[in-house]
Amino acid sequence: MDTMVGKGFSKPTARVERLKKMILDATPMVETERARLVTEAYKETEGLTAIMRRGKTNEKLFNNLTVVIRDDELIVGAQTINPRSSQLGVEYSFDWVEEELETMDSRTCDRFSITEEDKKVVRSLQDYWKGRTMSEYAMGLMTPSNHDVQNHAVFNVGNYLFAGVGHSCVFYEKVLKIGFKGVIKEVLEAMESIKEEDPEAVKKNQFYKACLITFTAAINFSHRYSEKAAEMALTERNPQRKKELLQISENCKNVPENGAKNFWEAVQSFWFVHNFLNIETNGHSYSPGPFDRYMYPFYRDDKTITKEFAQELLDCLYVKFNDQNKIRDDVSAQAFAGYQLFELLSLGGTDEDGNDLTNDLSYMCLDAVANTGLPMPSVGCRVGNQTPDEFLYRACEVIRLGYGMPNLFNDEVIIPAMVNRGIPLKLARTYTPSGCVEPDIAHQYDGWHDSAAFNVARVMDITLNNGRGFGGKQLGPKTGEITSFTCIEDFIEAFDKQMEYFVNQMVATTNCIDTAHGDVAPLPFQSALIEGCIEKGRPVQKGGALYNFSGPQGVGVVDAGDSLYCIQKNVFKDKTITLEELKDALDNNFGYPVPKKGSTELSIESGDVWEDYNEQNGNVSCDQVVDSEVEDRIYDAVKAILSGSTSTVNFADIRKNVAPQVSNNSGKYDRILRILRNSDAFGNDIDEVDKFSAIAGRIYCEQVEKHTNSRGGKYQAGMYPVSANVLYGKDVGPLPTGRLAKEPLADGVSPRAGLDVNGPTAAANSVTKLDHALASNGTLYNQKFSKAALAGDKGLLNLAALVRGYFERKGMHIQFNCIDRDTLIDAKAHPELYKDLVIRVAGYSAQFIGLAEEVQDNIIDRTEMSF
Repeated sequence: MDTMVGKGFSKPTARVERLKKMILDATPMVETERARLVTEAYKETEGLTAIMRRGKTNEKLFNNLTVVIRDDELIVGAQTINPRSSQLGVEYSFDWVEEELETMDSRTCDRFSITEEDKKVVRSLQDYWKGRTMSEYAMGLMTPSNHDVQNHAVFNVGNYLFAGVGHSCVFYEKVLKIGFKGVIKEVLEAMESIKEEDPEAVKKNQFYKACLITFTAAINFSHRYSEKAAEMALTERNPQRKKELLQISENCKNVPENGAKNFWEAVQSFWFVHNFLNIETNGHSYSPGPFDRYMYPFYRDDKTITKEFAQELLDCLYVKFNDQNKIRDDVSAQAFAGYQLFELLSLGGTDEDGNDLTNDLSYMCLDAVANTGLPMPSVGCRVGNQTPDEFLYRACEVIRLGYGMPNLFNDEVIIPAMVNRGIPLKLARTYTPSGCVEPDIAHQYDGWHDSAAFNVARVMDITLNNGRGFGGKQLGPKTGEITSFTCIEDFIEAFDKQMEYFVNQMVATTNCIDTAHGDVAPLPFQSALIEGCIEKGRPVQKGGALYNFSGPQGVGVVDAGDSLYCIQKNVFKDKTITLEELKDALDNNFGYPVPKKGSTELSIESGDVWEDYNEQNGNVSCDQVVDSEVEDRIYDAVKAILSGSTSTVNFADIRKNVAPQVSNNSGKYDRILRILRNSDAFGNDIDEVDKFSAIAGRIYCEQVEKHTNSRGGKYQAGMYPVSANVLYGKDVGPLPTGRLAKEPLADGVSPRAGLDVNGPTAAANSVTKLDHALASNGTLYNQKFSKAALAGDKGLLNLAALVRGYFERKGMHIQFNCIDRDTLIDAKAHPELYKDLVIRVAGYSAQFIGLAEEVQDNIIDRTEMSF
């Protein structure tokens, strides 16, 4: 190769550095302006249809929210007065807000401050919202069994039960070209075409009126920004800033009312659309989609802009993404740790004929990741046979900076998977990743991605207990005590029957929530920018999109698969453990006390059986005993390094070796635990092991895809955890892998932490043995490398080759952390020194220091790969 593969990166401008510092130094606040305005609007619209109430609510918000232009900004539009802060979606759920007012600033992760004045505002709204929220309506639709299964932590639907949905990519390109005036024109034409005898005429008319009200107010909102910028320019003493404010005023006067005339206006118009989406509802994962595809013509055709200024505009936009925030209830915050909105900006890919669309803006968008180094937007690259090597190398060069971006998506798997779900081939070729890792079709698709988090490992746990949940309650069908099983097929059959029952419960529950959003919280702004809605005269939430899906995510697939393998290997093949011995060990958590923690009250209380043990031992938990011993072992290991007797220390091995020694049963289960933990594990390219994770994943996906949602679309499964592998691990009892009750689950489709010991290629090969095409709502695979492993051109070429090889073997998605273990440990100990440390958590990146300690530990424990 004549030239170096790695090109390096230039430094961001001083403006971008100042804007970034503002974000990193900000204290996330909860503000109540939106809550107050929404409440006023709802009081004023009693008796109107749901869609008209939402239109009037948008009008109230867009006409009255405070206009804020921050210092140095070139792209304007904010949801809050304070940077990096959050409004409240009180119309979706309210009880948890009032209950958590005093703990928002002290909880384990995603802490928010709230002023005493705003606390008073929240409490003043309580009486009005009692019995009126979307979540209460949805819960009223659920059956007792739906509630029961949720309480037993088989799945969690809080994502959309307590907040808006989001999770779509709207028609940004349309607004860039024809503006809101053009959208209004389309609505008026559709309105005029309604026939009086149409049985849907009244509903259509109401929908169109709500859209007209909404977009008229949205134009006014942008004009208010124009006026604010002009007003600020009058008193601005810095000539350069005065000039910028005047131009901002002109930009906001023109867009998004009209089509954009140049690149700056196009970026500003894009941001207004994006901001309106997040003001209308408190959902998340409104993804920009194929940003380089629809923005490139405005950059290419703008003869007045330099590449340097265009890059600064992109950098400013990236910082602006981090000015948004969303407060969630405490349990959801643990599942979605990291102050994330999961807004994925997609690069590369193809047109409908399969031609590569990588362009200059694609590379500039990668450079913006390097220049800003912030968690949002999440940036993903489509990679297929047509993707230029140069683009993949540049993506890998950004990856090794350590921000966990971009994540990479395989066209050769995702396009056929979408076709298999009924998407036409030409359309499937234009797909965009969205949210964390979910394939989507821009502005035609309502995927309802993340409709539920389904705990596959919990179903295995229940299967091992003949359908019993916490406290011995018969929760699922009786599929037999495991001591009566005679072969691994008996376990698989029982697991499948339990899966069928609990997937049915999940579908029934999520359909209640889906119905509630349509009945109570339709969204006219979003709907007018999703194709099919204007044509049908129906909002997205009532099935207006051209394509409708629901995508629950499976968590703990690999834990279930490895459990099956360990039973097959040690019970039926080698016969080193009897089923009676295994059952006894599982019933007693291998002799360990069960920590009193979980995502539900029943899960937390399931630790009570060990209360006597804790009292007898000074109320010291098993975790505390293990942690104390681990600290002693690490201290000894460090002394050994300093004395020269060894050069490395593996913290995962230390914990693994210490754990059996703090058992409560004087070694009764040590032999069983040793056998189970010494068994081979998924992630080492061993066919007889990996096939069981493939079986577990297939059982889950095939049960899910049987079902239809309330919008008339199909269910499609995904296999990814966000960061819920830690949270939902707290709900799962001991497993036949030797995993103790309440410990974290495997991350996505990744091997269990620390057990992929044969290198990155072997680990990746194992992951490809799962049926990724069946999990068409997305899969997530994490790998972690040290900085040294990816250094130089050799490191870049090795990483690119790993990606190509993994994708050739039909892996769907892969993402990387490039960070040394020692750095993470030091950041955990000295967070004040690492404000700008951004790492990959799951399908998103986040500030490491903002994560809960147990999530930090889970990331530290991931296997550190090298070539």
